This record gives sequence, C-alpha cells and structure tokens, in this order.
Amino acid sequence: MKPETLAIHASNLVKSTTGDVTPPINLSTTFFRDENGGYPGGHMYSRVSNPNRSALENTIAKLEFGEDAAALSSGNTCGLVLFQALKPGSHIIAPDDMYWGIKKQLLTIFNDTLEFDFVDQTDLELIKSSIKPNTKMIWIETPSNPLLKVTDIEEISKIAKPLNITLVCDSTFASPILQNPILLGADIVLHSSTKYLGGHSDVLGGILVTAKQDKLWEKIKNIQQTGGAVPSPFDCYLLCRSIKTLAYRMKGHCENAKKVAEYLVNHPRVEAVFFPGLEDHPQHKIAKKQMKDFGGMMSFLVKGDAEVTNKVVNKVKLFAQATSLGGVESLIEHRYSIEGPDSKTPKNLLRISVGLEHIDDIIADLEQALA
Repeated sequence: MKPETLAIHASNLVKSTTGDVTPPINLSTTFFRDENGGYPGGHMYSRVSNPNRSALENTIAKLEFGEDAAALSSGNTCGLVLFQALKPGSHIIAPDDMYWGIKKQLLTIFNDTLEFDFVDQTDLELIKSSIKPNTKMIWIETPSNPLLKVTDIEEISKIAKPLNITLVCDSTFASPILQNPILLGADIVLHSSTKYLGGHSDVLGGILVTAKQDKLWEKIKNIQQTGGAVPSPFDCYLLCRSIKTLAYRMKGHCENAKKVAEYLVNHPRVEAVFFPGLEDHPQHKIAKKQMKDFGGMMSFLVKGDAEVTNKVVNKVKLFAQATSLGGVESLIEHRYSIEGPDSKTPKNLLRISVGLEHIDDIIADLEQALA
C-alpha cells in the first residue's frame, strides 16, 4: 500500500467486540491471564505493551519500511535509550549542527561514559577521518536543526556498514512521508513524534524504527520495556489519529514552505535563507535525491544584530513565537536565546515551522514583521 493508505489503515489493529471503525483507547494497565498462565490477548502489562502502543509502532514501522518500532515518551528519550544501549567507552560521530536537546545529553549526561565528536557531516572525508577503533555509532540529522544541512544518508551508510558501525538518522524534519532512511541504508530511524507525526502541538512522544531486529535492538526494547519511559495509551491514540492525515498535511507544509522561502530569499532585510528546496542550497541535489519534497522547516538570517532580530520576532501576529515545530500553526523562534550562551547558532537566526494557514496570510505577517 502507498503511504497515504498505510497511514490510515495500519493502526487499525484493535478488533473490538462493538465493531469500532476507529480503534478505542485501551486504558487497562494489566491484562487477564489464561488457566495456563499465558496472555491470550497478547498483552501482559501496559509498561511492556499496550494495544494502542502496538498500533502506533506497527504504523510507523510500516511507513519507515522497518522490522520493528519502539514508541517512547519523547524525542529526547529516544536519544537516551540509544546512548544507554551502547557499551561504556563507545565513540559516536555526531553532526556539528544538531538538535540542542540531544547534543546536551551527550555533553552533560553521557560525557563521562561515551566519547563523541561533532563534525560537519556534509564532508564525507571528514567523517572517514573521524572514525576510531571504538566508533560504534554515526548519528546523522537530516535536514538538520536549525541550519537545514542535508546529509547524504546513502553515502554515509557505505562508510558505516563495512565497519559494523550503527547508522542512526534523526528524520524528524522530514517525516516518513518525505524521507525513508532505512531504504537508503540507515540502521535506525528516529522521530520526535511531538512534531509532524502528532502535527497539532498537543502530544509529546518519540519513536525509533529499526531496519532489523539485531542484538542492539534487543537492548533498546529491553530499555524501553524495563525502563518504562513509554507514551500513555491516550498519547498513542492521538498519534495514530493524527498520522491518518500526515501525508496530506505534509503536502500543505511543503507547498507553503516553498513559497515562504522564495519570498524571504528576495527580501531586502534578509541576509540568507536556509531551505533545501532552494536551488542554491549547498546540498539541494542531495535533498532532491533522497527526499520526496523539501519539508516545512527553514531558517533565515535577519540583516542586523540580535536586537534587530528580536524586534522582528516580537512583531509577528499570526506566527506563534514558540519552540517546537510541525504543528498546523506557523511557529517562529529565535534559536540562540533558547540554546544558551554556548550555542553556535547565529544570533540573527530565526527558525520557522511553516504551518497550514493560507499562504497569503503567512507572507503578510512576515512582511509586516520585517517592515
């Protein structure tokens, strides 16, 4: 089935006695055993599995062409679980431009147990030269946050696979509709399901998808089930509901974002626009090769300093000045101020999550804010 069809039907695992077309929310924390001590319903305890979580995991695994998935309580939890699954002393090659929450985990939580280097992953030779005998994971984020760098998944896979290095791809900015890293050679795909999968800024979650159920995946599933940082049945229900419209929401996000980028790139008060759909983007050809469309995320540099940039972001009326992304509403944020004084993000950078409002209204708001 095509992604549009899978997104609607893959979550319909629960067969209720009342014949619900939409699977119900199953709030039970524990499940009946039979006379032999087994679990005829397939579930024992909701920390280990739950009908709604199974439906969510089945849906995303299918959309990402993976063998299995693990739903977790947040996107950040996905990072924690992956890093916990590595042996102490393992070395990770991470991107120089990446989501600050995951980067902060490495710098402040795993700094005593893991080794890591942050490198420009658009430079394949630099990745090769950064590999050490104890390198166990290459972590890529494409498109990246917040500079929208695009990493060639297939080429990095060719580097990682012969050396048995696990390739993890954070594909949150793309969603399974626009990019399927497993088909390009990635071992594990990560999504913050808070973002495009949820799509309405009302549910927190993360999910990992594996290309194969190997020993590392067994450790990941054990941490998920034994550690217990899992989404609630209601969260899983909301995500399954939202994913049914994901393909069509992404079409709207992509269409609007392209028009916003074309508007900004010609604006006299804009210094630069970072959007992989622009032909002058340094990795436009790679994005065109591995993505079906270019997504709804972009960032741009305002001509001026941080004070001038803050004046722009404080003038918006339609855009919500808020963190996060992927919701139906347009969001705008001054990234440096949330990432802190150690951030390498330019102080005049604004990140935009282009929503599904009418494009004329989106551009009109930017016009008056930049005026």
